[in-house]
Amino acid sequence: MHTEGVDLLIIGAGMAGLTAGARAVRNGLSVAIVEIGADVGGSARFAGYAWTAPSREVMDQHNPHGDVALKHALVDRFAHGISWIRSLGVEAKDAQRVLSFGRGHQFDTNHYVDTCRRIIVQGGGELLLETHTEGLVVEQGVVVGADLKATDGTRRRVRARTTLLATGGFQGDSALCAAHVHPHADRMQLRANPHSTGGGYRLATRAGAATGPDDAGFYGHLIPSGIPFADPADFVDMSLYYSEHALLFNLRSERFVDETLGDHLSAMALLEQPESRGLLIADARVFRDWIVGSYVEGAVAVDKFALAGKRGGRVGLAEDLDELAYLPEEWGYHGETVRNAVKLFNEHASTGAEPVPGRELDRLPLDEPPYYVIETVPAITFPFHGVRIDDRARVLGEDGRPVGGLLAAGSDTGGLWHRAYAGGLASALIFGLTAADTAAEPAHRS
Repeated sequence: MHTEGVDLLIIGAGMAGLTAGARAVRNGLSVAIVEIGADVGGSARFAGYAWTAPSREVMDQHNPHGDVALKHALVDRFAHGISWIRSLGVEAKDAQRVLSFGRGHQFDTNHYVDTCRRIIVQGGGELLLETHTEGLVVEQGVVVGADLKATDGTRRRVRARTTLLATGGFQGDSALCAAHVHPHADRMQLRANPHSTGGGYRLATRAGAATGPDDAGFYGHLIPSGIPFADPADFVDMSLYYSEHALLFNLRSERFVDETLGDHLSAMALLEQPESRGLLIADARVFRDWIVGSYVEGAVAVDKFALAGKRGGRVGLAEDLDELAYLPEEWGYHGETVRNAVKLFNEHASTGAEPVPGRELDRLPLDEPPYYVIETVPAITFPFHGVRIDDRARVLGEDGRPVGGLLAAGSDTGGLWHRAYAGGLASALIFGLTAADTAAEPAHRS
């Protein structure tokens, strides 16, 4: 087995891994990156915005149960992360509102990850594609590298002063999702690249890493039921972001969540409902302003209702409120109950009465026909359960102390989000930079 050594070995070439690699090269470190896929970029290639909460106070309000040190580090370092992107010659546009509370920047993620790859390779770093990490090398409790296997069967050991896990989470592994997200998580379509199957999670736990938190949830979105993703463009085109302005009913024909708090939160709530499916109902106002409008400024608008119908989803158009009573029986919903619930919601909205569940943001009635109906299910992008780290990206052991020589960043990590979310790409960016800076510290290079 061939053995060689580097300052930083990175397992995973997505947003976090490539960011760390480029930063490490700029810091003067020798770098090797291992990627199980045939190309770099991971799920970052399907994204377009780096965003998070604009202040610690807003972060605490929207993510109250997240790890305090991690969520505050994300907020505090976010501006530096955007400056880093721009320092590579990648345009990051002016800040804009994202969701009801966030601030973020649109940028070309493909340009960014390709630039990071170029910096790493030109800086003498080694990129090993289609290479599996068989295990970490641990000596006297310290991680000192990893054993690798290429697709042609060739094995090699790369020794490293520091090893970074950045494999993108375990959303592609149904067993891990069922164990750590929800027993029904295996029902969900994968709204991410297929290579994130828990490689980093398993490597870390074998090395003694702590994981968690339990019942933290996942990041994902509502999508039309019964329509498999055809290609990565569907991850955005099929996501029903407008649900924040619509009404969502479960199979009991009941509202069960405040839809206005975010489509990603409604997706978590729907997973726990009967059969994890529901009806999303919008009126002409919501259709005009949100379904065929841009979710965020600068995004390409897609008529998601028309697209769902064209792709064979369960969709319906009711010319007036009473027509909602005639939902197809085979769908399994009680049409009259749904119609009456919409009527009651409109009465509450018109009189200023508080509906149940509450409605924090868009409190306007849905009283402008026609009505657009899509059956919807949740899809997962990544779990919130993962490898525990501190705010220096050091992996923590069961005793709460850092595991020597081991870092983690991006969706492999847990603790930052707990049934709340304020920017996955931002987290990968910031903790990727943090990991590279930690690896450059004298203690990690001695």
